[in-house]
Amino acid sequence: MTYQTAVLLGASGSVGQALLAEIVGGSFDRVIVVARRPLAQPLDAKVRELLIPVMTAENLHQAVANALTQTDGLSVGFSALGVGAGTAKLTLEEHRAIDVNLNASFARGLNDSGRVQHLVFMSAVGANINAKTSGSGAPGLARYSRVKGEAEAAVVEQGPSIVSIFRPALILGSQHTPKLLSVALQLLAPLTPAKFRPIQTTQIAKAMVAVAQRAPAQGGLYHYPEMLALISCA
Repeated sequence: MTYQTAVLLGASGSVGQALLAEIVGGSFDRVIVVARRPLAQPLDAKVRELLIPVMTAENLHQAVANALTQTDGLSVGFSALGVGAGTAKLTLEEHRAIDVNLNASFARGLNDSGRVQHLVFMSAVGANINAKTSGSGAPGLARYSRVKGEAEAAVVEQGPSIVSIFRPALILGSQHTPKLLSVALQLLAPLTPAKFRPIQTTQIAKAMVAVAQRAPAQGGLYHYPEMLALISCA
């Protein structure tokens, strides 16, 4: 299946930047980047920015749905939106407002447009809607896993009929990952269970675009091994 338009939320983050580059280099005719403010990097001619300065859940939903109803052909959605390393400083509700509410609104806008059947969504390894909400919201801890699990459930419930969920562990090349930690974990990778192995931002991006172009008949979960398999078959 050939998609004419790719719609991307979260293009300013480390994975989002890699994902935008991969999408632009792919077979899409048009790319819509949904953001609060213009991106810093120069944009390819086929990229259009859909700017929503006041990024409330309702504004995001309406802007995405309206923009897509004006496009021709099939579209596919991508989201790499997430707080990143700052979650430890947020309350549970502040974290949910971004990771859960905005992603759910984006997914609902895609679905309501009638142009999108597939959302490719980045979550995190260990996402669990039944995890505890107490304690720190730092990555890897229970509250963080709970919010990621809630985000997954929300986009599946409110979004297009097919949702491909990507669950990377530590992300290499991310601005939030200390270099010394990246080096240490790469050395230990052969001893680490496969789904918990570190992965490059560019590898996540390649895998996300690969699953979109494959157009699966149903949703799925993708950890490190599945992501590498997608890349090898692309």
